[in-house]
Amino acid sequence: MTSQRFIKLQKQLRRQTGKAITDYHMIDDGDRIMVCLSGGKDSYTLLDMLMRLQTVAPIQFELFAVNLDQKQPGFPEHILPNYLDSLNIEYRIVEKDTFSIVKEKIEPGKTTCSLCSRLRRGILYNTAQELGATKIALGHHMDDLVETMFMNMFHGSRLKTMPPKLISDDKRNIVIRPLVYCREKDIARYAERREFPIIPCNLCGSQPNLERQRIKNMLGEWDKESPDRVANIFRSMQNITSSHLLDARLFNFNSMIEASPQQLQENSY
Repeated sequence: MTSQRFIKLQKQLRRQTGKAITDYHMIDDGDRIMVCLSGGKDSYTLLDMLMRLQTVAPIQFELFAVNLDQKQPGFPEHILPNYLDSLNIEYRIVEKDTFSIVKEKIEPGKTTCSLCSRLRRGILYNTAQELGATKIALGHHMDDLVETMFMNMFHGSRLKTMPPKLISDDKRNIVIRPLVYCREKDIARYAERREFPIIPCNLCGSQPNLERQRIKNMLGEWDKESPDRVANIFRSMQNITSSHLLDARLFNFNSMIEASPQQLQENSY
């Protein structure tokens, strides 16, 4: 990638990240944001974008990085500390042996992602409280949200995805996803050009035939046929016509009136 193309890509990702933060009011003046750093391309790009925006934003906010060392065999413990030291940023490496728990609880050949995610989420939420974070930033991008919607459709019979901003189930933390307007392929190109020290996931990422991977492959084929299709699916999640779906909790088909936010909360499950 030429320098000019890289600069254009960098500006694009920064613009998309800034727009998502603005559209969904993700960051407030005085926030202390915990950036979850896994060692993958997405979280490296997230931290990079937030650090760049921090220097030009009209408000003041703090950033600190947290990595969860899950004690996976062969995990290169030195990579993230060395990288974060080079950035001169506050960080914490949290050591919890969730690898052994997952291997003990999940039968060989079964998908470990669900249990691993629950354990990781609980630990990160507790860490955020311990370190005084007002927001938790995760590196999910546009493709992740579209994939999650199809996962819920195919396997949960629900139209649902990961929101750009949410209050955690325990009501103690606000989670934000500033990369929701960014495409995975652009993040991959950026991470390669920036030469981030990528750490692969050897616990769940190496498992074959995961349902999410099948959906990712499906979207990849669609992207080849029509490069705008994934983005159009994403935009459709921002442009919902409740009267033209079938959920009576969203639209009262007796009175032909859209449900109020209070009614939605009362009828949710």
